[in-house]
Amino acid sequence: MKKLLHCLLTIVLISLFCLTISSPALAGAKTLKAVSFLPKDHPLCAMIHVWVNRVNDQCKDAIKIDWVGGGEVIPGFDQAEALRSNTVQVIFNPTAYYAPLAPEVNAFTLSKLTMEEERKPGGFYDFMVKRHKRIGMMYIGTWLYDPFYLRINKPAKTLADLKGIKMRTSALYDRFMKKLGMVPVTVKFGDTYTALERGLVDGFGFATLGPADWGWLKHCKYIIDIPFYTRQNTLILMNLDVWNGLGKDVQKKIMDITVKFEPEMEAYFKKKEAEEWKRYDKMGIKRIKFSPAENKKYYNMAYEAEWEDLEKKVPALVPTLKKLTGN
Repeated sequence: MKKLLHCLLTIVLISLFCLTISSPALAGAKTLKAVSFLPKDHPLCAMIHVWVNRVNDQCKDAIKIDWVGGGEVIPGFDQAEALRSNTVQVIFNPTAYYAPLAPEVNAFTLSKLTMEEERKPGGFYDFMVKRHKRIGMMYIGTWLYDPFYLRINKPAKTLADLKGIKMRTSALYDRFMKKLGMVPVTVKFGDTYTALERGLVDGFGFATLGPADWGWLKHCKYIIDIPFYTRQNTLILMNLDVWNGLGKDVQKKIMDITVKFEPEMEAYFKKKEAEEWKRYDKMGIKRIKFSPAENKKYYNMAYEAEWEDLEKKVPALVPTLKKLTGN
């Protein structure tokens, strides 16, 4: 009898040991590979490092985010599919790059609300979480705040002066440029300086930070000082199956980190933008303003171009999108 009890006790102890060593806490953190559409050392990526470090520090027993690089690892336009196929588990990507999968995501740039306002229950954030889940992604938050501007290589006094100007474009600006009568020209990010230098394009659209560092402003001394799409479309996205596989406590930690991170991120970039404008002035960059009426028309055209496109692609969603974005 004693021998039998001893055997049973041994079996129980071995079973407990096996369960213990296979528990998530002792198995080690799960590594999530991440990529960004811009290089890791890009000034616009500065706050991604903060978010990644916080997640890794506060969720270290469960996950570790390994940010392996930018477009040199996986081209920006291919990153959404890499996420959906679980080749990578996290991406820092603009909605314009994967809008063909869900055109409604282009409404991010049209939001007139703060990120805090967007997160109110039943609001824009919750709506976009649901829409991203339909394409196998979990929308977590936003990592960048920096308005967009158009730069050109010659002065302009009226909107009519913009017609015919060849502009380096990306997926975000095409419709607005065409509405202004400009000629969008697709140029790879790394070829932009050469395109400007050789006169293949006469200008470009981009956020505040970056162009001065790359030398782009050497050939574009004029900036139309009317910011548009102030609400950036650059999101933190996770593979949906991976997200669903995380414990509820880990999901909550990630969300708590992100909610606290977003206003800090915005404050950081606003400070950097103010410094960059001082740098522009020292470089002799000239600011273009039109008449008050044309300034308003220019700004409105940026938004009209996107709403018109959404009316064509997802007409049934437009009333809801306008309401949720404060338009």
